[in-house]
Amino acid sequence: MSGSLVCVGTGMTLGAHISPISRSYIENAEVVFSAMSHGIVEKWIEEMNQDVRSLQPYYAEGKNRNITYREMVDAILTEVKNGKKVVAAFYGHPGVFACVAHKAIKEAKDCGFSAHMEAGISAEDCLYADLGIDPGRTGCQHYETSQFMFYHRNIDTAAYLILWQVGLAGDTTLSKYSTSELYREVLVDLLMENYPKNHEIILYQAKVLPIDEGRCEILELSNLPKAKIFQHTTLVIPPCEKMKPNNKILKKLEKLNSRQEASNKSPKLTLIK
Repeated sequence: MSGSLVCVGTGMTLGAHISPISRSYIENAEVVFSAMSHGIVEKWIEEMNQDVRSLQPYYAEGKNRNITYREMVDAILTEVKNGKKVVAAFYGHPGVFACVAHKAIKEAKDCGFSAHMEAGISAEDCLYADLGIDPGRTGCQHYETSQFMFYHRNIDTAAYLILWQVGLAGDTTLSKYSTSELYREVLVDLLMENYPKNHEIILYQAKVLPIDEGRCEILELSNLPKAKIFQHTTLVIPPCEKMKPNNKILKKLEKLNSRQEASNKSPKLTLIK
């Protein structure tokens, strides 16, 4: 069982975010599968190894993405089973919106091969830095946009709501690579159950090339349907109300603190031998 698999992340910005260990895995692999959507980034990966195979040709307009992902996993596992030292390189973090990495690692392990994942800098990491958001301050809720639309969710409007892949909002076919403003109108109607229509939202895109500026566009929620949206656009919705104190819990904690303080102040008996 000499074959092995490592799924690595190249980060978001070309050349700036890849970790030394991920670069080393790519350089020393016998076969590298590249899941890069940007041509320049793919060329950059090809400079690190002589056998780099793009996974992009598996995509096709109108083709169910589950079929595409299955074919990608099969291509990766074929080389692992052939005894090759395989690396699959993914844009950003290999475990974030990259089901192929998770499936390939699981199947490789199930077959008895060595397989693991190396973390990468994701769009979420860049989002916090570029927008100046501390997720520990009010909390963050993250959802894939279509999943958010398809299922009932309890939304905390005192925390950030971050919706990924808003360009695919409402796609029930898994075969589209963009949806129209009509689909985003359905999304806006859903969001307006919790947010006012004039609530300010942010359209975010991390930069891919060092010369890029990225995107941080502020607009009102009601204007979302007509906004220019891409596959890699992320919708960030800031809180629209303040956090409400849980007085019941706070009172319980106050009592515990009082007991602790009283216990610390009480005299301690010492045994005299």
